[in-house]
Amino acid sequence: MKMLTISKAWASAIGAWDEYLRSAGHPKDTRYTRTYHLRRFGADHAKLSPWSVTLDHLLAWTANKDWAPNTRRSYRVSLRVFFTWAHARGHMQSNPAFELPKVTVPRALPRPAPNDVVDDGLRTLDIRVRLMILILTDTGIRRGELCRVHIRDLERDLMGWTLRVVGKGGHVRVLPIDERLASAIHRMPGGYLFPGQIDGHLSAAYTGKLVSRALADGWTAHTLRHRFASLAYAVDKDIRAVQELLGHASVSTTQIYTLALPDAMRRAAAGARVGLTAA
Repeated sequence: MKMLTISKAWASAIGAWDEYLRSAGHPKDTRYTRTYHLRRFGADHAKLSPWSVTLDHLLAWTANKDWAPNTRRSYRVSLRVFFTWAHARGHMQSNPAFELPKVTVPRALPRPAPNDVVDDGLRTLDIRVRLMILILTDTGIRRGELCRVHIRDLERDLMGWTLRVVGKGGHVRVLPIDERLASAIHRMPGGYLFPGQIDGHLSAAYTGKLVSRALADGWTAHTLRHRFASLAYAVDKDIRAVQELLGHASVSTTQIYTLALPDAMRRAAAGARVGLTAA
């Protein structure tokens, strides 16, 4: 995400809002996304006071953006949260974002990365990126969770090695990992596994970019998460176990990530021919 130039009025308003989000305990990644959305709006409305924005301004701006449905919904949330706060604090007599239309996001099919893509990625000469792909493949964690993995997150319990992961909203989950992955992590220097300039580690965006470069065109860190979810579900068909592993708040979200494997679909479809003698 590039830096944007905004007026002092917008910078002051967004700064005060960010302080409010911090006081409410919103995760840093969430705050960064929300404030970035408002900076983009403020950069395109530099001569307009934040407290003079109307619904027409918001409708015209969002209507002219060529966004994917998920991106459009995320911007809508940011605008509604900001202007709800502005109205509650008395900066505005009404909330201009209240009537922003809801965004319908079509249900997307899971897209798990195939084995040959993962194998090619694991052959990269960059040891750091190889470890990124290995962790993503074996745990299904998000890229924002991956970039913050610390050597101290590797722990051992009565059953074997585990990896402690801090997910969305600061929720912690402990994931089982095998000896191979534990050994690979142990070989890394102390501290963050992927050191960088964002509080000592790489950013989620740059981490995702490194992984995408190592995989074939069109495959990303998120498709490794889809792969993990689909294969983990195929073991015992235990959707709750997969939900816990992925760190989803709802089973319905987990279902979006789990692809019915082709061989299972073929067996199911073959059932339609049972009992027929003329076919």
